[in-house]
Amino acid sequence: MKRTVYNADHEAFRETIRTFIAKEVTPHYPEWEKANQVPRELFNKLAELGATSFDIPEEYGGAGPTSFKFQAVMQEEVNRAAVAFGHYTVSIGIVLPYLLRLADAEQRQRWLPGVASGETMLCIAMTEPGTGSDLAGIKTTATLSEDGTHYILNGAKTFITGARNSELCVVVARTSAPNEDRRFGLSLLVVPTDSPGFEFGRKLDKIGMKASDTNEISFTDIKVPVENLLGKQDQGFSYLGQNLPRERLSIGVGQTSMAVAAIEFAKDYVQGRHVFGKPVASFQNTKFVLAECETEVSAAQALVDKGLELDDTGELTAADAARIKLFCTETAGRVIDKCLQLHGGYGYILEYPIARLYADTRVSRIYGGTSEVMKTIVAKDMGL
Repeated sequence: MKRTVYNADHEAFRETIRTFIAKEVTPHYPEWEKANQVPRELFNKLAELGATSFDIPEEYGGAGPTSFKFQAVMQEEVNRAAVAFGHYTVSIGIVLPYLLRLADAEQRQRWLPGVASGETMLCIAMTEPGTGSDLAGIKTTATLSEDGTHYILNGAKTFITGARNSELCVVVARTSAPNEDRRFGLSLLVVPTDSPGFEFGRKLDKIGMKASDTNEISFTDIKVPVENLLGKQDQGFSYLGQNLPRERLSIGVGQTSMAVAAIEFAKDYVQGRHVFGKPVASFQNTKFVLAECETEVSAAQALVDKGLELDDTGELTAADAARIKLFCTETAGRVIDKCLQLHGGYGYILEYPIARLYADTRVSRIYGGTSEVMKTIVAKDMGL
């Protein structure tokens, strides 16, 4: 179906990103997957394209208010090529908005220029070995010193995306005991990853998303200046939900574009592959499967595009974002599986991009809120 969500500026940016991927990413991607992370200089190169300065005010070297559609274009292009920019989306799409929304004037001056220039990448540390969706159960502590000048940070986190390629980590820690509200007492601290006591544990070996490092990290008596508290002490839980609609829209964009790419890979394969003397594409089953896939993805694309428009006008609700994430991730899972099936045995071989898409897409129904959590949000919005 014809899309109307992008204008000429977005399409010009698309060509720039597509050229960049072909030159700077695709030739090296197999090595990056083996290393389980992209090279740090990739982000410096993305900064040269202006891709790390979205929404950062001009006085800090940024581009000023920028439509999220530009980041959506980037996701569509990396998925079109079946590659990734490491934890770029986490840094710029998920963590940066916390700084933009919560940092005071001094913090903005201290942190934002480095982000805009690509010298500072960001990660966020929420999940702990025993705490996932239930953030109120966080055990990491940040104890205010007697003189009130710093916090002492202790604890451990897991499933942290991009920590080894980040200079700053937003850490969710407990600064006060919970009261009648279990969510009270959490705070956000911005911690340099080279701080004494900031230790990297295992680099986790995942099923997919091989070029994005996922780590265990720990904190041992790290001194964090009070000037690195983001927002108000003990109010961190309320901040964590503010960027979730954008994050879930972003996941919907990514998964829909992965499904689009899977269909294209399958189309190319079945037209070139012959069985019983005929192209696989000539069989009715092949046509029907791809027709079903294309129709499902068109529906997901319409949902995503509506979400992008609502995000631009500030009208994207938590429930709408949950609908987008739920439908698009579940659709991508079905579609990519069907497209792999059309590849036969070759679909299971990693040199074929469909195999990479198949492995990469599975986690989308878990991170950013599981499909079950999305259903709960939608049901609540229905008054159930």
